[in-house]
Amino acid sequence: MKTGLHLTKGLRVGLLGGSFDPAHDGHAHITREALRRFGLDRVVWLVSPGNPLKARGPAPLEQRMDRARAVMDDPRVTISDAESRLGTRYTADTIAALKSLHQGVNFVWLMGADNLRQFHRWDHWQGIMGTVPVGVLARPGDRISARTSPAARIFLHARLRQEEAHLLPLCDAPAWCFVNVPMVSQSSTAIRAQGAWRHRAGDQGAENAEK
Repeated sequence: MKTGLHLTKGLRVGLLGGSFDPAHDGHAHITREALRRFGLDRVVWLVSPGNPLKARGPAPLEQRMDRARAVMDDPRVTISDAESRLGTRYTADTIAALKSLHQGVNFVWLMGADNLRQFHRWDHWQGIMGTVPVGVLARPGDRISARTSPAARIFLHARLRQEEAHLLPLCDAPAWCFVNVPMVSQSSTAIRAQGAWRHRAGDQGAENAEK
C-alpha cells in the first residue's frame, strides 16, 4: 500500500495532520476525545514533512514519529508518514490522494479551533470542506474567535450541533461539527521554548534542522 495504511471499507477514520514538533499529551488528549465524540474507529496522525505555513523547518521526520509513538500508545491510533510517501505537502492534496487510494473509508478531517481561525489561509480550503467532513475540537480560549472565523461563517449552513457529533463520519461533505473539550495546557511551542525537545544533548540533527 502506497500510503503504508491498512484501512478497510466502512471504517470511520479521523485524520489529524500536523508537524507534531513535538507530539505531546495535548495531541493524545484531543485524539481520545475525537474517537469518543465523533464515533471514530481509528485516528491517523499524519506527521507532515513540513508545514507550508511555517517559515522554519521542523525536526527530522523520524525523530518526530518516534516521539509521537511514545506519546500516543493506543491500538486505534496510527502514526503515519503518508504525506512523505505520497509526496504531498498540502492538506487538500493529501486528502484527495487518501480518498482515491482508500475508497469506501469514511474519513473525517480533525483540527483544533486554533486552526479553524486561520483555515481560510489554507490551500484550497473550501475544497477540503467540500471533500470530507471536518471535526473541530475547541478548548475554552479558542471558541469565540473560531466560531466567528471566515470558514465558520461561510459554512454555517453545514454545521452539525454538538449532540449530533457522532453522525459526522457518515455525513456528506460539506459538514462540520464544533465540540467543546477540556484541554490540557501543553503545546509544542512551549516544549520547544523550554529547550527540552530539539536541543537535547546529542540531538545535533534536530538542532541543525532548526537553523
